[in-house]
Amino acid sequence: MDCLEVCKEQGKLKVEQGEASTQDGTIDWHGRPAIKAKSGQWTAGIVILLNQGLATLAFFGVGVNLVLFLTRVLGQNNADAANNVSKWTGTVYIFSLVGAFLSDSYWGRHKTCAIFQVIFVIGLVSLSLSSYFLIRPRGCGNQQTPCRSHSGLEITLFYLSIYLVALGNGGYQPNIATFGADQFDEEDQKEGHSKVAFFSFFYLALNLGSLFSNTILGYFEDEGMWALGFWVSTGSAFAALVLFLAGTTRYRHFKPSGNPLSRFSQVLVAATKKCSIDMPPDADDLYDVDGNDSSMNGNRKILHSDEFKFLDRAAYITTRDVDDRKKGIYSPWRLCPVTQVEEVKCILRLLPIWLCTIIYSVVFTQMASIFVEQGAAMKTTISNFRIPPASMSSFDILSVALFIFLYRRVLDPLVGRIRKKNSRGLTELQRMGIGLVIAILAMVSAGIVECYRLKYADKDCTHCEGSSTLSIFWQVPQYAFVGASEVFMYVGQLEFFNAQTPDGLKSFGSALCMTSISLGNYVSSLLVTMVMKISTEDHMPGWIPGNLNKGHLDRFYFLLAGLTIVDLVVYVACARWYKSIKLEGKTAENDEQVSFKV
Repeated sequence: MDCLEVCKEQGKLKVEQGEASTQDGTIDWHGRPAIKAKSGQWTAGIVILLNQGLATLAFFGVGVNLVLFLTRVLGQNNADAANNVSKWTGTVYIFSLVGAFLSDSYWGRHKTCAIFQVIFVIGLVSLSLSSYFLIRPRGCGNQQTPCRSHSGLEITLFYLSIYLVALGNGGYQPNIATFGADQFDEEDQKEGHSKVAFFSFFYLALNLGSLFSNTILGYFEDEGMWALGFWVSTGSAFAALVLFLAGTTRYRHFKPSGNPLSRFSQVLVAATKKCSIDMPPDADDLYDVDGNDSSMNGNRKILHSDEFKFLDRAAYITTRDVDDRKKGIYSPWRLCPVTQVEEVKCILRLLPIWLCTIIYSVVFTQMASIFVEQGAAMKTTISNFRIPPASMSSFDILSVALFIFLYRRVLDPLVGRIRKKNSRGLTELQRMGIGLVIAILAMVSAGIVECYRLKYADKDCTHCEGSSTLSIFWQVPQYAFVGASEVFMYVGQLEFFNAQTPDGLKSFGSALCMTSISLGNYVSSLLVTMVMKISTEDHMPGWIPGNLNKGHLDRFYFLLAGLTIVDLVVYVACARWYKSIKLEGKTAENDEQVSFKV
C-alpha cells in the first residue's frame, strides 16, 4: 500500500513538472503518448507556418505568372492559356485527395508531407532545367521578344514538370494544414483556442509566402528572367523541406485510421442487407461499443444523429446478429457500430455545403488568369517603371493580412459581446456566407472596371498589352474584395471541415477545401469554353478574345456575379439545414459553434 502511494505521488509530481500527456490521443515520434510540455504547441506550429510560407513562395513562383509563360513563351492565345492554367490549378487540388487518402489511411500526416515535398522539389528542378530549352532565343518571353517554336519533346518535358509540381504540392497541402492543427490539443481549453487561431495564421503564412512570388519573382519573370524565377522557387521548396524535417522530433502525431473506403462500404452494404427490416423509433437497439473501442484506432466516439435514418440499419442488431455473436462470429459487412455509421453521415451532411463553395472558387481562380490578362491590357507604367500585371495580386495578399487582423481583433470580439451567449463571435457557416457576399462585390467591381477600361482602350491595336489609358491600379478594389472574401470563406472553410469531420478523416476534411478550389478551376475552364463558343457565333470576336479590346470581359464578370448570387441563396438554405457532428461530451458546444442562425 505504501509503495502504491509512493507511485501515485511520483505520478502527481511528474504532472506538476510538466510531464502530463495530451488528452486527444496524439503520440510522439517514438509512438508514446505525447507529453504536452515537450511536443507540439506553438514551437512546432511556428515551424509548420514557416514551412508553409516557403512552400507557398515556391508554388506561386510558378503559378502566379504561368498564364503569361504560356502566352509569351509557348505562344498560346488568352482563352487557351486561361483554360490550361485553370486545368493545371484544378489538378493540383485534385491530387490533394490522393494525399489525404494516403495520410488518413496508411502513412500518417508527417510521412505524407515529407514524401510529397520531395516530389515537389523534383518537379521544380525539372521545370527549371526545361526552361533553358524553352526560352530561346535567350531573353525571350518578355513583352517585346517572342520565343521560337518548340519541339514536342520540349513541350512534353515542360508539362511533365509542372504536373509533378502539381502532384507534390497537391498531396502536401491538405496534410500540412491538418498536421499543424494536430499540434494543439483541443481537449485543453488554452490549446483549443490556439488551434482555432492557427488556421488564421496558416492562411496568413500562405499569403505572405506568395507575396514575394507576386512582387519580386513576378517582376523578374515578367521581364523574361523565367529560369531565375524557377530556380528561386526550387531553392525555397528545398529550404521548406529541410525545415520541416528539422522539426520531426517535436511534432505530435495521430495514428492513421485505415482505409475509409472500406469502412464506408461496410456501412452501405450492411444497411442494404437490412433494407426490409422494420426499424424501431429510437436508437436503443443500435449496436455500439462502450469506451474507447467504439471508434477506430482510439478516435473519439460520435453520438447517434437522426439524419439519413436508412444508414441506421447498418447498426441495428437483428436476431441473426445476436445468434452470430453467441457463436463468436462478427462481420463488419453486416453489423457496424454507431460511430462508424455516423462517419458516413458526417460526410453526407458536409457535401451540400461543400458543393456550394465551388462557385466561390470559380470567382477566386480568376485572379490567376482573367485578372492578369485584364491588367496586361491596362496602363501598367509609372514614369519608366512597368508594373507586372501578376504582381497586382499582392493587393489581395495585403487585404488578407488586413482582414485577418480586423476579424480576429475587432469583428470577432465585437460580435461575441453583442451576442453574449457565444463569445466566439461568428460561426464558420456565417463567415462562409459573408465570404460569398463579398465575392459578389468583387465581380461587380471587376465588371465596372472593365467597362471603363474598354472606354479608354485602342480597339485597333496590334500588340494590345497596355493599350488602355486606364491605370492598372483601378484593379485594386477587385483584388481587395477577393482578399477579404478569402478570410471569411477559406479560413472559415478550413476550420469548418476540420471540426466537422471525424477524427480519422481530418486530412480528408482539408482536402475537401482544396477539391472545392479544384472543381472551381475546372468549372471556370468549362465556363470560359462555353462563353467563347456561344459568343463567337456569327463570326463575332467573343467575350474573351485575344484582343480584349474587341471583347466583352465585363459581361463575363457580371455573369459570375449572377451565378454567385444564385449560389448564395442555395448556400443559406443548406447552412440552415446543417446539423453539427455530435462528439461525446461536446454536443451542445458543437451545435452552438457551427449553427448558421444568429
